[in-house]
Amino acid sequence: MRQGVTFHNGKALTVEDILYSINLHRGDQSRSAIKTQLAAIKELKKSGENEITLTLDSGNADLPFLLADYHLVVVPDGFTDWKHPIGTGGFVFDQYQPGVRSYFKRNPNYWKPNRAFVDAVEVLVINDATARTNALISGQVHAINRVDFKTVDFLKRSPALNIVRAAGGQHFTFLMDCRVAPFNNNDVRTAIKYGIDREKLLATVLRGYGTLGNDHPIPKTDRFFNKSLEQRAYDPDKAKFFLKKAGLSALPLELSSSDAAFAGALDAAALFQGEAAAAGIQVSIKRQPADSYWDDVWMKAPFSMGYWGGRPTADQMFSTAWQSTAKWNDTHWKNDKFDSLLIQARSLLDDQKRAEIYGELQSIARDDGGAMIPLFGDYLDATSKKVGGVKPHPLFNFMGGRLAERVWLES
Repeated sequence: MRQGVTFHNGKALTVEDILYSINLHRGDQSRSAIKTQLAAIKELKKSGENEITLTLDSGNADLPFLLADYHLVVVPDGFTDWKHPIGTGGFVFDQYQPGVRSYFKRNPNYWKPNRAFVDAVEVLVINDATARTNALISGQVHAINRVDFKTVDFLKRSPALNIVRAAGGQHFTFLMDCRVAPFNNNDVRTAIKYGIDREKLLATVLRGYGTLGNDHPIPKTDRFFNKSLEQRAYDPDKAKFFLKKAGLSALPLELSSSDAAFAGALDAAALFQGEAAAAGIQVSIKRQPADSYWDDVWMKAPFSMGYWGGRPTADQMFSTAWQSTAKWNDTHWKNDKFDSLLIQARSLLDDQKRAEIYGELQSIARDDGGAMIPLFGDYLDATSKKVGGVKPHPLFNFMGGRLAERVWLES
């Protein structure tokens, strides 16, 4: 355990704090999104004043990445006052208005050197992409995330703004609930995957700020990306073939969509609607409210849209959203071979063997999974040129979520 770390209330960090913080995500009562990944911990105990010992039920070569996951923040032992959080980070909680704003003041005792330069950070919730963009242009805010792909080139022309672009694991999804008809038939799922023109979506929806997706969540930037896997292309004839194989001559579908899923989701839905028609797939689009999309539609509607920000390792991405027992398995897909191989790859230290297995996992996900993933979108943020220290980051917007502690305001 790192020495010299104190909480925002002045309490020194102890081993007990770390044990308590990890255990919050474990056990029968836990509703944590990372509960499934932590289930492999058989025993977690104090083994010294500055040391903990974890015993796993199977090997995990990526355990350090797992323990660095953003869900696993550290709080004091026994802490329960979640309306007034206490942590060890660079900024101290001050105010929170749900769905509106959060306000934090600089932590003068932050343990990281050369971090947390500004006096305070205010985070505003502006779900509408146009309003978010206007807030930056008008000077109301210093930085915005998830820049609308349609406005990037416009913002680039402003001498007062910077565009921060990074390729990574962010990908956009069409989600089929594999528990219900017709999506419980893989021939139907495959037909749908051949019914979308990925090249056109990349050019029109993302304006070229991304790469083609191949119906699995591992990006080209990942060291275990399967380069030999054939890129699926738009092919209405193949889509018709698989529909016929499923005993269908036509396929009516209702697709739930909202730009809350990702900027340009409604445009992507409309393009898919036109392209799929050539294959006999008749798509009607149900436009859903943005403010309730993630609560009422995602993981509930039979056919919907979404996005993932990616994860630092292939294992973490697959374990978070593709393993059958994962809380966020948003297609409700189950494949026993996939689950078995995933556990096998996780315990290996031989990178060549891991690459072979993760390559096979990508193939299984592509050819059997419930997600159509036509696009990987670059992370796009925009900042005022008054903000110094901003750099691209391959994991999540806002420099992997750490923009606040790494930037400063130019005088």
